[in-house]
Amino acid sequence: MTDGEATHGPLGSLGLESPVESVYIALLEGAEGVSDICRRLSLPESAVRDALDRLSELALVRASTASPHRLHAVSPHRGMDILIARQRSELAVHQQRLDVAQAAAARFILAYEERQLPGASEGEIEYLPGLDAIRDHLAVMNDQVAEELLTFAPGGPQQPGNMEASRPLNQQLLRRGVRMRTIYLNSIRADRPTMDHARWLIEQGCKVRTVPSLPNRMIIYDRKSVMIAADADNTAVGAIRVGAPGMVAVLHWLFEQVWQSAESLEAPVSPAPGELTAQQAEALHLLAFGHTDEAIAKRLGVSPRTARRITSSLMTQLGARSRFQAGVLAIQLGFLPLHAD
Repeated sequence: MTDGEATHGPLGSLGLESPVESVYIALLEGAEGVSDICRRLSLPESAVRDALDRLSELALVRASTASPHRLHAVSPHRGMDILIARQRSELAVHQQRLDVAQAAAARFILAYEERQLPGASEGEIEYLPGLDAIRDHLAVMNDQVAEELLTFAPGGPQQPGNMEASRPLNQQLLRRGVRMRTIYLNSIRADRPTMDHARWLIEQGCKVRTVPSLPNRMIIYDRKSVMIAADADNTAVGAIRVGAPGMVAVLHWLFEQVWQSAESLEAPVSPAPGELTAQQAEALHLLAFGHTDEAIAKRLGVSPRTARRITSSLMTQLGARSRFQAGVLAIQLGFLPLHAD
């Protein structure tokens, strides 16, 4: 073997690097002395002597009892036992260091959280500034969730890269037995990639429904912790983690109310003659309360152009000349309740 050949042979995983392994095998095959090993392996004498020193350190080579001037390699059975025992010892030391490191990490996290929220009740509320803090928190919570994960997913059609990146995590959670329910906007029904992703989620065991609009992005973990976008219009700004039991209970109640009114993907979305779709009804409600087309677009998860088309169609259908008149006519025709809830 020359210096240019691979540095790890079959026994590399046991800590026997080349050329040490080659020298050990040469001795097993009957090589006698340093010069014979050099000739067989085409190695310089210094490399062979270094390898012999390493083999002696590992107790794989010793002086022959028959002749102190000859070298004896222990049998492969005994040699492998020695190497495996050494690996186990190193693994035990490494595990001990890992346990110490994990304990130190836990102490650091606790001390950091206490500094972040001076005077606040432990675990009740935390502000997460920016995407990096949000992603770090999501990684921790996704590891800790044990029973249930509930999600409001506004924004309409989802980004292809985000959907693809989320699939391994979704599979991992569902295989762990975590129950998952996700509510999307009705607008995803017009986007094939998002619909394909939603159907894939259902095939994996997740339950999926849609609604015309959602108030904000929200994730509920095991009914114990909730993460909400700090700004519904710009989720990258930051998020708020809520752990106070009373607040979590209210947010969980909100999710369940929306879930009960949501439609499964298999439910027909075409209205009966003379009726409005759920999306049109929500747009009309927003229109009547003075929301702009841009605001309506965000709530419905559609483009501003689509929102303008929806509102224009509604006003034409109602025969309204203004948004205020559209609201009045919608109430008169029974499309909106007389009193706001």
